[in-house]
Amino acid sequence: MERLGKQRSAPLRLGILLRHLLPPAGFTPFPTSAQVAPVTCPTQFRYTLDNDVLTPEQRRFYEDNGYLIIKNLVADEDIERFREEFVKICRKEVKVLGITIMKDITIVKSEADENNVSKLQDFIYSEELFRYCTLPQILKYVECFTGPDIMAMHTMLINKPPDTGKKTSRHPLHQDLHYFPFRPADRVVCAWTAMQKVDRTNGCLVVLPGTHKGCLKEHKYPDWEGGVNKMYHGIHDYDESLPRVHLPMEKGDTVFFHPLIIHGSGRNRTEGFRKAISCHYASSDCYYIDVKGTTQEILEKEVGDIVRRRFNMAGSSVDLKDTSIIRCRLVKGEKKNL
Repeated sequence: MERLGKQRSAPLRLGILLRHLLPPAGFTPFPTSAQVAPVTCPTQFRYTLDNDVLTPEQRRFYEDNGYLIIKNLVADEDIERFREEFVKICRKEVKVLGITIMKDITIVKSEADENNVSKLQDFIYSEELFRYCTLPQILKYVECFTGPDIMAMHTMLINKPPDTGKKTSRHPLHQDLHYFPFRPADRVVCAWTAMQKVDRTNGCLVVLPGTHKGCLKEHKYPDWEGGVNKMYHGIHDYDESLPRVHLPMEKGDTVFFHPLIIHGSGRNRTEGFRKAISCHYASSDCYYIDVKGTTQEILEKEVGDIVRRRFNMAGSSVDLKDTSIIRCRLVKGEKKNL
């Protein structure tokens, strides 16, 4: 009797075993051993790196759009310190090696002070302003795009002036990579922080989402009736039907964006100045390229002319790489190629 019971239960046990080994209807089996078949995992992210800082939603947004806003990232106290240092530099109370003080084309001949300086560029040797580039909360996000070894390679404090009516306070649509002889572009990112509330009335940033997936386009000076500020190159060949997104931001908000995204800013239609501070970062694994024969060659010539005049170097040969070296400074990790 016991033997008969075992015989009857054998098919039942075999059925249970087979149900474990064979998938039910509607499911497709996949090999689990690498010896059976190699498995290739598709690359889900190109523009961001794996870490626990960005959420999957934030990563996907940047991947799709080329920019990402992080709210309230920089404290009011830091912003006020940057503002005070800006005033000191404009008043020549503080001198900074290598800094470029820029003015709007409509007031270029006026004496420099905080009411007519439109931009401080290359402030990496201002220890106070350079603190922005080393803020831990900024670098935490930068590392998501560049990796752990980070160089600060272009810095600006922008003081967009009230427009005089000639619309010169506008910044034409452009790609930041036009100004940089660094590659690969995907390991470069800009951090741009609003130092006050910015919106369409005082000239907030405007972006063309998704254009970071394209190529570097040819840039020229736009043909604007009121004139164009020095080095404000713009793209002439882009799809004007592409949607534009304006980026209103509160004080301390920070936008991170890819160097190929097409962006610019409108004119400042208020009576006050619109301030922002920014830094472009690159992985120190990035490398220099020779821009001769590329769309960036026109920029190299213009920069070379400026450098020769500024440093009395008539007849000297200057390339874009030479002018960029002084702008790079290690902010985290190990210095490599830059």
